[in-house]
Amino acid sequence: MTMWLNVALNVDAAHVEALSEALLEQGALSVSVEDALAGTAAETPQFGEPGSPDTPLWQESRVVALFSPSDDLVGRIAASCNSVGIIDLPDIDIEEVAEQNWVQLTQAQFEPIRINERLWIVPTWHAAPDPAAINLILDPGMAFGTGSHPTTRLCLEWLSTTISGGEKVLDYGCGSGILAIAAARLGAAAVLGVDIDDNALTAARDNAAKNSVALELRQSQMPLAETFDLVVANILTNPLCMLAPLLSARVAGGGRIALSGILAPQAERVIAAYAPFLALRVGATQDGWVRLEGKRPSRTEG
Repeated sequence: MTMWLNVALNVDAAHVEALSEALLEQGALSVSVEDALAGTAAETPQFGEPGSPDTPLWQESRVVALFSPSDDLVGRIAASCNSVGIIDLPDIDIEEVAEQNWVQLTQAQFEPIRINERLWIVPTWHAAPDPAAINLILDPGMAFGTGSHPTTRLCLEWLSTTISGGEKVLDYGCGSGILAIAAARLGAAAVLGVDIDDNALTAARDNAAKNSVALELRQSQMPLAETFDLVVANILTNPLCMLAPLLSARVAGGGRIALSGILAPQAERVIAAYAPFLALRVGATQDGWVRLEGKRPSRTEG
């Protein structure tokens, strides 16, 4: 059985691009970059979100390279680092990866997901376990959002119990389009998905077609002035805080908002960020993640 070697090391943003190229020159088959602090209170906002710093990459980045087995791999990594000005070699994590049927393995990891009695997420290679339910057809892809992550499930549960039919819905940071598609299938009259990533918008458009729903999709750099009956955003804590004025202003009178992508210890920070605009509370928790909810009073309530 062929074995591969996954090599990971943390570096600062200034060296990421040059190091990635150097690793490829040293024989890496692929190189990817991740936020080394993802999932912590120090995670960095997504690129280009309103109010985020103009930083090309995460300040503390994790570079992951895939190599075929070879002699002196550490030496090749060290040579790559030295060639871009990294003199002190960072800690290196090396993990063996066995050759497998990657398509079959990936598919096996994505079984149908039951959200509640009304709602399932079903990959295209599976039959719907409950044909009478609302079955969202969705395959894993480049854009975030397959329904398996607790934050996505928290938002899907909220949509399922909140939409009664005819609402106008905004899904900010739509990713794969899963929340926007769910809103449409649950009976929303109009759904707008917004994302900063053009690949995500392409994936959302394709997924909407698979589910026979009509979505409006918009790049986050485009103006957004409408108000909505329901606003949902499943992003990360830092961008959610910076987006507080924008997202709060999108909630119509009598409308509701749900935010997720928030670790439990971060909830109070997000609540404080939205306090000048909307009162938020913890609506639900799952596996250490929370969903915050709020409502803008209608004119009669105000």
